[in-house]
Amino acid sequence: MSSTARRHALNWFEIPVLDIERAQRFYESVLGSPMRREQMGEHTLALFPSDADGVGGCLVAGSGPAWPATVGSLVYLNAAPSLDAVLARVERAGGRLSMPKATLPDGMGVFAHITDTEGNRVGLHALA
Repeated sequence: MSSTARRHALNWFEIPVLDIERAQRFYESVLGSPMRREQMGEHTLALFPSDADGVGGCLVAGSGPAWPATVGSLVYLNAAPSLDAVLARVERAGGRLSMPKATLPDGMGVFAHITDTEGNRVGLHALA
């Protein structure tokens, strides 16, 4: 890594899904941006938008005891510019609110938890 490259505590995340079509429709609808589909060996991925210096992540289709992720680490997706606008789309897209909007201290923004169409617990965060 060059000395000018930005460092992030997180650089990649994966959200396990059973139905890649349904999950991709859900996240594209909720976040309001398209995802790119890729094949990696036997796994089908749907990639969240990111720039070259940003954090990347994807939905990954599969099955087994890790699908869906209801406990353990929690990924927070960017709900900018408005958490309220994103939350308003969750139920219409087939998900549900699992923890209502809460305000963080010292201007750190707001967050909420949702359960997606696959049963995954996912966090949403925005500065407003």
